Amino acid sequence: MEHGLNHVEIYVSDLKASIEFWGWLFPEIGFEEYQSWGEGRSWRCGEAYVVLVQAPESELDMGFHRKRPGLNHLAFFVPSGDRVEELTRQLRDRGVTILYEDRGSDAIGAPTRWSVFFEDPDRIKVELQAASD
Repeated sequence: MEHGLNHVEIYVSDLKASIEFWGWLFPEIGFEEYQSWGEGRSWRCGEAYVVLVQAPESELDMGFHRKRPGLNHLAFFVPSGDRVEELTRQLRDRGVTILYEDRGSDAIGAPTRWSVFFEDPDRIKVELQAASD
């Protein structure tokens, strides 16, 4: 492939917590584990992949905030609105806080009502959006 997204690499504050979170979510949305080493892990979907790497101790004091310059959120397609609803239930069961539940999708600029927003262990916002419905 000569164009398109190749990979995204994210430094995380606690690799173990991030692997637990993403290691459950990625297979649920069509990613499979790709690479694993002492300081990181990656998951692949098609030709693109996402890498999580343990941030150095010296860089942890600043923390992450999606409203600072840089990454705002990651968005992934899931097959249907029913799948978004099922994953939302599973996220709640895992104790993950769902964002924007008090507002309709129009208020947050969501392109469809079949989206769910939440945060990973480092508070990176994640969106799951239905590809159809």
